[in-house]
Amino acid sequence: MNILIALFYEFFKAGLFAVGGGLATLPFLYNIAARYDWLPIELMPDMIAVSESTPGPIGINMATYAGFNAYGVTGGIVATFSLVLPSVIIIILISKFLSRFNENPLVKSAFTGLRPAVTGLIAAAGWQVFSITIFRFERFQASGNWLELFNWKSIALFAVLWLLLRKFKGHPLYYIAGAAVAGILLQF
Repeated sequence: MNILIALFYEFFKAGLFAVGGGLATLPFLYNIAARYDWLPIELMPDMIAVSESTPGPIGINMATYAGFNAYGVTGGIVATFSLVLPSVIIIILISKFLSRFNENPLVKSAFTGLRPAVTGLIAAAGWQVFSITIFRFERFQASGNWLELFNWKSIALFAVLWLLLRKFKGHPLYYIAGAAVAGILLQF
């Protein structure tokens, strides 16, 4: 039962403070991964890739996985529910008082302050994903060889996809599927 309480608390906290969408939950998820074994930190890049390529928000997909990993189906339900619950509560409260808050200068100021905070959370999450995908700090520290610092396969795939996206305006699903196939074939 303690695991369920911890799941509820951690994911409720992430849902409450990760303002800005799924990518804003990533710093909270990395924090959870560092403290618990529900989300193995070495699987985070793979989980992010799968969560981004499957329907639903990244935070929900990862909360469900972590909860399931920690306590089976019940844990998955608790983690997912607790991640969503703060948003539901806040939306219900806001909808009750929306007419009063609509032109309130304090509310406008709060949203002005939230924008840079959300941008910072998303930038931090982007950097974490980028650094895990592109850099191999452990190999570099072990060998001291600068060529070992970079994951050249990931850089090549990134460059190819970036060029294809710039040249062709295809549906993102094609690029996601192509990257998945490339990852399987090239053993990323």
